[in-house]
Amino acid sequence: MKFFWHLHTVGKHRRAVRKLCFKCGLIRQGLTHDLSKYSRQELWSGVKYYQGNRSPQAREREVLGYSAAWLHHKGRNKHHFEYWTDFADGKKVYVKMPPKYFAEMICDRIAASKIYLKDKYTTAAPLEYFLNKTDRESMHPETCRDLEFFLTMLKNDGEKAMLKELKKYVKKHRC
Repeated sequence: MKFFWHLHTVGKHRRAVRKLCFKCGLIRQGLTHDLSKYSRQELWSGVKYYQGNRSPQAREREVLGYSAAWLHHKGRNKHHFEYWTDFADGKKVYVKMPPKYFAEMICDRIAASKIYLKDKYTTAAPLEYFLNKTDRESMHPETCRDLEFFLTMLKNDGEKAMLKELKKYVKKHRC
């Protein structure tokens, strides 16, 4: 049964991200978002640790001390800021996220908040998660600043206004 609930949650999340990405003009990102969740490494872990109210990766971390599914996921999905971490001369290097992946990350955060919080979701939820649970020290400073700016705009001005500005941001910074 957990298998079907997990697939349902992943599908619901992907649809929510797709809808938000399309509003930002990110058609390709919307269509391909989180396809790695159907890979053997992520799917079976997701089923095993499925709870319905938070990411299975959080539970996997509690049980194993790490999440193999997360390590697989973040290494294949450019919309996670952790993907943009490298090492040079023995030091971590944080690379600023390209605009299209940055915007997809915001869409992902909003959709995840909506899926897991259900009727308790507010436009403040993604900002609260960012401020309380995101390792901001492991993110490029400009990516961090911009993310806080857009999530604050979401909280204060609403989703429609924030997505409109996010679309402008992507268009302005397109390479």
